[in-house]
Amino acid sequence: MHIHNLSKENSVLSQFISEIRDVTVQKDSMRFRRNIERIGEVLGYELSKTLEFETKTITTPLATTETLVPKNDVVLCSILRAGVPIHNGLLNYFDKAENAFISAYRHHLDNPESFEIIVEYLACPDLTGKTLILADPMLATGQSLIATFKALQPFGIPKNIHIVAAIGAEVGVQFLEDNLPKNTNLWIAAIDKTLNSKGYIVPGLGDAGDLAFGVKLQH
Repeated sequence: MHIHNLSKENSVLSQFISEIRDVTVQKDSMRFRRNIERIGEVLGYELSKTLEFETKTITTPLATTETLVPKNDVVLCSILRAGVPIHNGLLNYFDKAENAFISAYRHHLDNPESFEIIVEYLACPDLTGKTLILADPMLATGQSLIATFKALQPFGIPKNIHIVAAIGAEVGVQFLEDNLPKNTNLWIAAIDKTLNSKGYIVPGLGDAGDLAFGVKLQH
């Protein structure tokens, strides 16, 4: 897997990351969602540099000119519900993309430290020969993304696979590397060292879904 860790270079992205981590700024859910969206935009911009381009002739009011435009057929897939803001950020840049949505959540078994990934809702176009972008703001254990990838396999084999995440843990990155095709690209804004006993990233930021959309009841 090709890992593109954007925290290795100074950019405005670090400001967005610092704000989604900060417990005082997190209280503003609208700002939290917008920061996740902006992170998606920055990661999408960097990702776009690796796409295939073709020359297109356009007509301005004064003349004709040639320009380069991406020619990949892109499908954006996000994991509900936390993935919605980062999906929107990517969609701002890949506005002609097809879209897929999937619900993959942790179902805790006998104790809070043990869980399995449950996939229920899934809507997806044909992926055959296309560029698949899987988006989830938090890459903790990596199990949700792998469950999502497996659930998408009946929809065709994509030509390219990109993973987009705001914050990840080293163990989750390694899990993806062990379970995804070798030519997969990971675009991520920060990679943290550890997970706690409940599988949350440390230092991380908490529960991205709750911070974006409100605390949910657990069943």
